[in-house]
Amino acid sequence: MNTDAASFLIPIAVVGYTAFGGLKGTYYASFTHTFIIYLALVIFLWKVYTGPSDIGSANKMYDNLACAAERVRGIPDYPTGTNSKQTFLTFRSGGGLIFGIANVVGNFGTVFADQSYWQGAIACRAGATWKGYLLGGVAWFAIPFCMATTFGLAGRALDLPITITEAGNGLVPPAVGVHLMGEGGAFLIALQLFMAVTSTANSEQLAVSSLISYDVYKRYINPNATGKQVIFVSRLTIGFWAIFSGIIATILKSLGIGLGWVYMMMGCCIGCAVLPITFALCWKDCTATGAVVGAWGGMISAFIGWFSFASAANDGVINVATLGQDYPLVTGNLLSLCVSPLLAVGISLAQGGQNFDWKILENASSGFMVEQDKHATLAETGGQDSKEAMDRAMYLTLRIGFGFSFILIPLWPLLALPQDPFTKSYFSFYVALSFIWGHLAMCITTFIPIYEYFYPDEDEMPAPTPETKDPVYAPPAGQPNQVVQGFYMPPNAPGMYPGGQMPMMAPMQPMMMQPMGMGSPMHGMPMAPGPYGPGMPMAPGPYGMP
Repeated sequence: MNTDAASFLIPIAVVGYTAFGGLKGTYYASFTHTFIIYLALVIFLWKVYTGPSDIGSANKMYDNLACAAERVRGIPDYPTGTNSKQTFLTFRSGGGLIFGIANVVGNFGTVFADQSYWQGAIACRAGATWKGYLLGGVAWFAIPFCMATTFGLAGRALDLPITITEAGNGLVPPAVGVHLMGEGGAFLIALQLFMAVTSTANSEQLAVSSLISYDVYKRYINPNATGKQVIFVSRLTIGFWAIFSGIIATILKSLGIGLGWVYMMMGCCIGCAVLPITFALCWKDCTATGAVVGAWGGMISAFIGWFSFASAANDGVINVATLGQDYPLVTGNLLSLCVSPLLAVGISLAQGGQNFDWKILENASSGFMVEQDKHATLAETGGQDSKEAMDRAMYLTLRIGFGFSFILIPLWPLLALPQDPFTKSYFSFYVALSFIWGHLAMCITTFIPIYEYFYPDEDEMPAPTPETKDPVYAPPAGQPNQVVQGFYMPPNAPGMYPGGQMPMMAPMQPMMMQPMGMGSPMHGMPMAPGPYGPGMPMAPGPYGMP
């Protein structure tokens, strides 16, 4: 297929179920796509490390990687040049460190600045959101971990003819899949990629449409917009964004900009928003000027540092190739993340802070709702969606989130540094860990949503509708309670004359309530509950997933 045509057909293909399925359609599609992605991932894990294949075991992978390092030793600009002892079997890698920094900054920016993450969090019940995002983060890490351990290492171990440019364009998995499984491997990789791309396109189209319809159209153009009008604007935006994203993809391709270049550059553009957004939501003294100037100032400083480093390191030459080098990119990423909080904090303190009252935000948010939603506000006490439950969730989320971040970012690589290079036993442990993580992630993203669909929490069960409730009639003011026995018609029911008389009958006399003996308790027949609503699926990440 023509690449330019595919750039338009892929986003346009998901317009239908995005525009008419809404967020519910997005969740169901994301669940299906995520299952297929993890299924393909697990299949390749078993194929590479258990066979039948040209590798078939962790020990064979280790031996092949050791031989591959010897074959490329001394080749200029080859990836092992920045590795300790020029081996693939180590964490001591200058290039790996640079990529890791850019990766962390870019993904911090993605999670904080991507509207699809916020939209999923806002749409979910408060009591389910924090659990889903923590589990989603654990499950998401299996994607880069297992993909690198499987496809990345296999590409080197099998000595496939993959150039650095092709690797930067994301062509390592297709090459390994075709080598291992022929046309079946090519189909599986294409299916996995299609599921990831369409799921992402679906989430981004819905996120952009939400921004335009709610935050622009309803907020500034038509504050009294009805639900139908908001949905109409949302659907128009979805169609527009599908075409616009195709145009952007075509332009990037014509400029020779690949996926790896965009991925590394991403932090320069969005890393600057991480801490200003955090301050705006969590620090009462952050001013609007401080947050805005901090975000924009961080991005401007990132571009200045990025371009300046590229120019200085390449005799004044600035083009796609020089801007795509590791050190200019990581310079821009770090400036984007670090300058923005300095500006935000400095300007806010210089303005004296604003001592913001969070009740104003709560009331203002409720004022812009199109329809009433019982989950839009928190109860004072009781249940998963109460304020006290959210305080507890905040306590746990901060500690679990920072704990996982500390383990995955500095601690794990530091503990692996003494293994230089990896021994066979340590490498086998590393592969076994990727197997465990990949299968655990598949179980989290597949079986937990199914379980919650069939066995929802009590808080998720819909209350009986007015049509299903038995009518209860209170006695008129000033009259004693009545014990209803046998056939009873309330005084104001159809067919009753004024005064509570039935035709041709004398007025009913009230009966005094008799005390009930303790030995004969009254047993009411419980009503059958209505149909259970579906459980809330997990929120999408970069692959449709978080």
